Amino acid sequence: MRLGRQWNWTSLRRAATIPVFVLFSPMGASLCQAPKPTSDFEEQVRQLTDAMNRVQSQINEAQRELGDLKSQLTALQPASGEGSRPTAEGQPANPDVAELSAAVAAIRESESIHDTQIATLAQTKVESESKYPLKLSGLILMSSFVNTRRVDVAQSPTIALAGPGSTAFTLRQTILGIDARGPHLFGASSNADLRLDFDAGASGGVYSGSNVPGVIRMRTAHAELAWQRTKAFFSLDRPLISPDTPTSLTAVATPALAWSGNLWTWNPQLGLSSDLVRGHAASLRVEGALIDVMDPPSLYASAPTGTYLPPGTAEQSRWPGLQGRVAVVNEDRDRGFHLGFSGFFAPHRIPQVKNFNSWAGALDFGFPASRFTQLTASAYLGQALGGLGGGAYKDYVARIHQGDLYFRALDDSGGWIQWKQRAGERIELNEAFGIDNVPAYQLRPYVTTYGASYYSLARNRTITANAIYSPSAYLLFSLEYRRIASSYIGFPTQFSDIIGLAAGYKF
Repeated sequence: MRLGRQWNWTSLRRAATIPVFVLFSPMGASLCQAPKPTSDFEEQVRQLTDAMNRVQSQINEAQRELGDLKSQLTALQPASGEGSRPTAEGQPANPDVAELSAAVAAIRESESIHDTQIATLAQTKVESESKYPLKLSGLILMSSFVNTRRVDVAQSPTIALAGPGSTAFTLRQTILGIDARGPHLFGASSNADLRLDFDAGASGGVYSGSNVPGVIRMRTAHAELAWQRTKAFFSLDRPLISPDTPTSLTAVATPALAWSGNLWTWNPQLGLSSDLVRGHAASLRVEGALIDVMDPPSLYASAPTGTYLPPGTAEQSRWPGLQGRVAVVNEDRDRGFHLGFSGFFAPHRIPQVKNFNSWAGALDFGFPASRFTQLTASAYLGQALGGLGGGAYKDYVARIHQGDLYFRALDDSGGWIQWKQRAGERIELNEAFGIDNVPAYQLRPYVTTYGASYYSLARNRTITANAIYSPSAYLLFSLEYRRIASSYIGFPTQFSDIIGLAAGYKF
């Protein structure tokens, strides 16, 4: 009995060394319960010994797991930059560890690059008051010209005149662009863009596509709601009847072949476009728009002064112009096929003088002659097209003879064609010809003072060829040759050769 009691006290001393956390286990809870009175003290000792063995087993298992965890951490130490222990051949002792180390290093390098890019974006992003993204882009463009004979505007020549030549250098053709993407409205995505340059007023009163004097000029602007097949838009852009434009890096402020068959002027428009039939290779597209046609250069009065801008002849008619186009188009507009037929009509009114109408029918097409070549052309026939960039700079002619007013809206026809070749992704070659023609017999009775001027201009032709080299996505260089031939009533045809150089940086 004494031995039992002595052994019992020894067991109790050993039990006191059990970790405290055992008390919170189910086993600890059973140990904390008050012992039931029993006469068999040996059974109590046996139960206590079993409990202690189970606790010791759990402690050993925890120590083993801790050892395994330490081994894994030791194996991962090369990934944290400490390096792995090489073998005799200079290779890591464990190939799996080496692969894991390389993968972790690559991930960390990628994360570092991403962090740098995010930080840069946070410093340079364009912010707007809305939460929608805004992108700034542009083209810093330097261009120079050598004109062998006199032209109307040295920096952007369009007609040849009598007189000596000139040399010009300008950065006014630099373009600044803003693109925005907005919310979804009525199930359509919304977006807008704006293009500016610095050519306003540079032509000394000659029509340049904007009535706003100054330095900065709005070139084009668009805002649209686009559904899957339909688009609603308002814009300041070239007319629907002339969707294409020849390629040039030296003729940007005034597009290439302007007033020589390219109906280019930027006018306010409001319209709809829909793909009625959409196939795998092409779609049948129908477009229609209202247009506010501005007047061509004033031939009878000086340019407006101050802030007052009188309404144009189309605006005084109190009716907008109409235009429409039906075309078969390919989604890849730059390299795919497209063929379009279009029409235009706009009433005009000159108070106390005459009412007349502008109208035109037009054809445009683009055809990929081969993988590296593209043929593009446009042609038109109409009347009073000076507001669209044709008609030899005028809609009509008029004169007073013996107190009577004689007036005529001029017929007009013309167009242009361009052949483009691509030598890889860096070099592009373009050759183009354009002509705008007013019948001489309509013009002759109204020209009283013969000479080279816009008023007596009957036909304007331009032939051009250029090479554009792009060594990178951001740099552009171009060399261009142009020959302008301008024919006047009662005056010899005038010629001027223009050699242009341009260098641009896109951003």
